[in-house]
Amino acid sequence: MNLSSTRQEWLTRPTREMLAGAVATFALIPEVIAFSFAAGVDPQVGLYASFVISIVIAFAGGRPAMISAAAGSVALVAAPLVHAHGLPYLLAAGLLAGVIQIVFGLLRLSVLMRFVSKSVRTGFVNALAILIFAAQLPHIIGGGWVSYAVLAAGLAIIYLAPRVTTAIPSPLICIVILTVASIAFDLPVDRVADLGKLPDALPIFAWPDVPLNLQTLGIIAGPALAIAMVGLLESLMTAGVVDDLTNTTSSKNRESAGLGLANFAASLFGGIAGCGMIGQTVSNVKYGGRGRLSTLFAGVFLLVLMVLLKPWASQVPVAALVAIMVMVSIDTFDWSSVRSLVAHPRMSSIVMIATVAVTVTTSNLALGVTVGVLLSGVFFAFKVASLLHVVSETEAETGRQVYRVTGQVFFASADAFVDSFDVTEAAGRNVLVDVSQAHFWDITAVAALEKVLHRFRAHGAQTEVLGLNAASATLIERLDRSAMFGDTVA
Repeated sequence: MNLSSTRQEWLTRPTREMLAGAVATFALIPEVIAFSFAAGVDPQVGLYASFVISIVIAFAGGRPAMISAAAGSVALVAAPLVHAHGLPYLLAAGLLAGVIQIVFGLLRLSVLMRFVSKSVRTGFVNALAILIFAAQLPHIIGGGWVSYAVLAAGLAIIYLAPRVTTAIPSPLICIVILTVASIAFDLPVDRVADLGKLPDALPIFAWPDVPLNLQTLGIIAGPALAIAMVGLLESLMTAGVVDDLTNTTSSKNRESAGLGLANFAASLFGGIAGCGMIGQTVSNVKYGGRGRLSTLFAGVFLLVLMVLLKPWASQVPVAALVAIMVMVSIDTFDWSSVRSLVAHPRMSSIVMIATVAVTVTTSNLALGVTVGVLLSGVFFAFKVASLLHVVSETEAETGRQVYRVTGQVFFASADAFVDSFDVTEAAGRNVLVDVSQAHFWDITAVAALEKVLHRFRAHGAQTEVLGLNAASATLIERLDRSAMFGDTVA
């Protein structure tokens, strides 16, 4: 990295970067605490993780302006391990997950994200927006009319304040005004202090208190792999969203390794593993975050709020934070995708809807994206297979039966390829199979061509294959099938 890019990532508009990071901090607090409860650990465990992850990823990550912290997707994977074996084993699993993610980045395996289609990415974003909104409902439902009034006032400030000034992000104005009002009028609303035990000191470095043996490895290996893969998936997809929002590129391999380093460090300081947070990241970018300073400040400010300014931060109304999160969910959702459902190809729309439905229903990001990727693959295979055509004609001069093949022959189209040949019509005649406009991709395709030639010969036909391209011929040779074709290949 040269000096110019370093200066751009760290020193461009520092005031705006820090203000954007502060907005992300307030958006982090309710989610991190809620996710800590979901994982079965104290809120301070999630907050400690968020401090450390944000600070480390600011330096080591590959996507400037991205906010990473303790996340719900990781919490869901971690919960069974905590309930069965306790926090120390979760911290050990976090260490192993960090190592896996570092290796993933060093091996440049982020290239696998190319198999995630735009429809899946859109479904991922929309599903998380819905989950973010749904996570706020327990904080409001049953809270009384005062909570609803504070929420409405918060949303009004967030959306109307920019008409007066944009120098200070409106969510920060919302926090200050509603906190002062709730204290001045002693409003009967839940406050941050009511969400759970907050940190009362800085995180302390400590190795997880677990036996270093194969039994421990057997306990943590599965959860660690799950944590690593879910974290990588969410972080890399969030990085892609930021790429689109900012019209820039980023190093996904560096982001993978950086996330691993951050999770390794968080586990050593008593925190749960985490990953990219799309809602907070979108909020950071919306309010001007473009560089690494916003990410760093989000972590530092969270530490300052929860430790040094704890008496003040504890008085922030939960409804004010919920207002910010509702804004985050609205901004995260891709509203244009709803209008495009009719215009886009039906299969693409089905993939997007399926990704959203599975993710929201199960609250499992990995499962939702997996279903979306599988559907994309199946639909793509059927689409390509449908483009295969075999045309039959008889040469008037020679009486030879000619079959001209156009398209891609692979596992999904191999049966259709075989069924396109009527061997009885060419019985006892010369046959030419012209594949100059076709490509054979795999062993299933080669086997299909073998089957066609075998059937023709079984009916007394003399066969010739014309136009087998170099790549297809190479595949046949690698599979040691050249003897099957003999001298019939031209």
